[in-house]
Amino acid sequence: MAHSIVTQASVTVPVANDSSLRRSIFKTYNLKFQDKPWVSVLSSDLKINNPRSTSEYKLCMSVKQVTPSKVAVSPLQLEGAKEPPLNIYKPKEPHTATIVSVERIVGPKAPGETCHIVIDHGGNVPYWEGQSYGVIPPGENPKKPGTPHNVRLYSIASSRYGDSFDGKTTSLCVRRAVYYDPETGKEDPSKAGVCSNFLCNSKPGDKIRITGPSGKIMLLPEDDPNATHIMIATGTGVAPYRGYLRRMFMESIPNFKFGGLAWLFLGVANTDSLLYDDEFRMYLQDYPDHFRYDLALSREQKNKRGGKMYVQDKIEEYSDEIFKLLDKGAHIYFCGLKGMMPGIQETLKRVAEERGEIWEEKLPQLKKNKQWHVEVY
Repeated sequence: MAHSIVTQASVTVPVANDSSLRRSIFKTYNLKFQDKPWVSVLSSDLKINNPRSTSEYKLCMSVKQVTPSKVAVSPLQLEGAKEPPLNIYKPKEPHTATIVSVERIVGPKAPGETCHIVIDHGGNVPYWEGQSYGVIPPGENPKKPGTPHNVRLYSIASSRYGDSFDGKTTSLCVRRAVYYDPETGKEDPSKAGVCSNFLCNSKPGDKIRITGPSGKIMLLPEDDPNATHIMIATGTGVAPYRGYLRRMFMESIPNFKFGGLAWLFLGVANTDSLLYDDEFRMYLQDYPDHFRYDLALSREQKNKRGGKMYVQDKIEEYSDEIFKLLDKGAHIYFCGLKGMMPGIQETLKRVAEERGEIWEEKLPQLKKNKQWHVEVY
């Protein structure tokens, strides 16, 4: 027979934005007793207050009253700009940054390899969520001998504060591009993606030439902190949304307190192909009223017609709700492979017609209202 053990714990955590213990204002909270990848609890701050028994404790407060901890970020000057930084570094004069880490983030049964790559730019190439960096791989352009490779653009997969929350790093989500000969079925290294393989093969300390940041289409509108954001991604197209969601739910931002709805649709091949799933499920647990998370696993799920489940099938499944949210001003974002858009457009058009609407009239209106954001490659 299982016994429930409840623990009384008094923990001091900073609620101010200053991470220094000497300058922080403290309150006493009860923690959810689970690991959080971004929260560090000092053991000296945790005191068990019942010495009589190791198996009978009393809880001070209901855990339902706990507000999830958020991370203090710096420098807060990154919040001050009225306009996003654009093209600080150009292809002819790129910035030389340093690789911090390269981590494979898919399981063994995922088709292909996807890596999370952290780059130290020293605070010299600031960016906003939804922007992209350009990367110039080493070597010569085979089509123009004696000249460097062309710039490859990658959506940034972190908030402006980076994975270390200090404004000095950026993260990229990169799938290694490989080519298989259709006749032999064997990999042909001569046709492999130059930049993606350079990035995925990089080691900590390696140098990398970057340009940018670039892009305004996928910037997160923050004028209404209670807005609805519907985010649709295939594969590494989830990158900008990871930045949005860290800003909304992980970081303590003085001038941005998100109280709206973030709804993420992610399409990948199978469970092993899921990207940043642990982070997203943490938000789902901690902010159930503000975050929704729907998956389309093409090799594991079936749509209502018995075919493979793609993101457009998930959109159709929730189409009535999505259209109502769009009518109320929701933003909708699409990021991923270019091939995703025709199927999505067809689905939206069919749904609009079923609702008695004309998609060719509705789409221009969404664009005019700046609700429609697309970045495909």
